[in-house]
Amino acid sequence: MARGGVYKSEVEKARQALLAQGKHPSVDAVRVALGNTGSKTTIHRYLKELEAEDASGVGGKFPISDALADLVSRLAGQLSAEADQRIAEAQARCETQLRERAAELAQVREEARALAAHLQRTDEALQAERTALQLAQTARGEANTTIRELHERIAGLTARLAEHEAHTQSLEQKHAHAREALEHYRTSVKEQRDQEQRRHDHQIQQLQVELREARDGLMAKNQELVQLNWDNVRLTELAGQHDREARDARAQLRRLDEEAQALRPVAREHDALQIRYAHEHLAGEGLRADLAAMREALATEQAARQVAETTAAQATARLQAFDEVLARRAAVSPSETPSPAPTGT
Repeated sequence: MARGGVYKSEVEKARQALLAQGKHPSVDAVRVALGNTGSKTTIHRYLKELEAEDASGVGGKFPISDALADLVSRLAGQLSAEADQRIAEAQARCETQLRERAAELAQVREEARALAAHLQRTDEALQAERTALQLAQTARGEANTTIRELHERIAGLTARLAEHEAHTQSLEQKHAHAREALEHYRTSVKEQRDQEQRRHDHQIQQLQVELREARDGLMAKNQELVQLNWDNVRLTELAGQHDREARDARAQLRRLDEEAQALRPVAREHDALQIRYAHEHLAGEGLRADLAAMREALATEQAARQVAETTAAQATARLQAFDEVLARRAAVSPSETPSPAPTGT
């Protein structure tokens, strides 16, 4: 900053040096010669005094009239007044310009602070959007993993359900075969027993008829005793044959009972198959319920995935918008900020 206090002798030396160099000793030139120090008003006043002294010295060497001296004095005063007025106007304009520049500088600084605050808020919002986008991407990855796991579980449950249904069909076929075999055995045993019973009843009825006829013949024809003895022998042989047939029938009944005993495990197996079929049917119902629950969970996860993808798309759009805003802000170079005007005394 230039100092305000200069001496008249310093101004006189600077004026003499400029005159010796053939330059006009103006206020600015003298001030530059003084090292840009001193007030222009003070320098102008000292220069006027020095010019007046030079004029008075010239008047002493070359005497002039009082009227001319008065005219010169008035001209000098008028010139000094006009110069002072111009200097004051110039100083006023300079001060006005300085105030305007200072106001513009304050406005620019305020705008810079507002822009910095806005950029900071934009950076914070951008960071928040990036965090939200990262969370959305993480949620989408977790949803994809859950969906893959659900697909795998559904595939496993579907395979298990297919195996269970195949096993159930096999059990049903075995059950049907066992039931058919048991029904066929029961039917055949019943038919055979009925046939044996009818044949035995018929033989008994035939024997009873023959015995009645023998008794009648014995009572009526005593003379035919020999013949009756022979008939008795024949009947005895026939009775023995009937006994053998009865024994054969009993043996066949025993065989049928043994076969029935052998088929009792089949009946028990049939009952066990029925119980197992009931259990497998309940398990199949449980698997179907689990499959329905898994499908509902899959639908829920797919809906959550769609929501996460929508959120990620919105976050990406906001991120692009913030990037565009930052790009436009970055396009404003700090060098375009007007620099403060240099001040001078």
